[in-house]
Amino acid sequence: MKEDASKSSDQVDTPQIPPRKHSLSDHTLGKDLRSTRTGQRQNRGMRTRLGCLSHKSDSCSDFTAILPDKPTRALKRLSTEEATRWADSFDVLLTHKYGVAAFRTFLKTEFSEENLEFWLACEEFKKIRSTTKLAAKAHRIFEEFIDVQAPREVNIDFQTREATRRNLQEPSPSCFDQAQGKIHSLMEKDSYPRFLRSKIYTDLLSQTQRRLS
Repeated sequence: MKEDASKSSDQVDTPQIPPRKHSLSDHTLGKDLRSTRTGQRQNRGMRTRLGCLSHKSDSCSDFTAILPDKPTRALKRLSTEEATRWADSFDVLLTHKYGVAAFRTFLKTEFSEENLEFWLACEEFKKIRSTTKLAAKAHRIFEEFIDVQAPREVNIDFQTREATRRNLQEPSPSCFDQAQGKIHSLMEKDSYPRFLRSKIYTDLLSQTQRRLS
């Protein structure tokens, strides 16, 4: 009994501190902070890419700002006639390097550039001759643009998505034709007319005309 008493007296009770429970407000605050940081990065990127759209100045007084390459002699010689032809048809626009670049910049303002990127990816896909490379590229395109919740998912119907999925079982240069056609039609009927009315396009035309005067 004495031994038990000695052990009892030597022991010091250490208070147990319960673990801190994260409240809903803590979770919300963390989420808000992450969202704010992400939004700030996106805003900085948009300001960099779309600085020519400022309403306080000529939105594209230097139209080279919206194009992919550094200004070159060929780029500076873009004529009013060439830029005007982009309005002839959507397909004419898609055949012109700088027309595609201007249209891409416009789509970014509407957060729908994935449609054009998918269409362009399909065009490059059709040029692949290696069967092995074709199959690998087909799966990458599907996972990036077509699959449900793909990182750059395009707006196509369920039937088209599933038909394309079946095509992947035996990939061929035409396995995306149906989906590509849907997206082409969507851009042609929806985004393309708005592009022709946009400040990006009208300012670009004005810039080429001023160089002639």
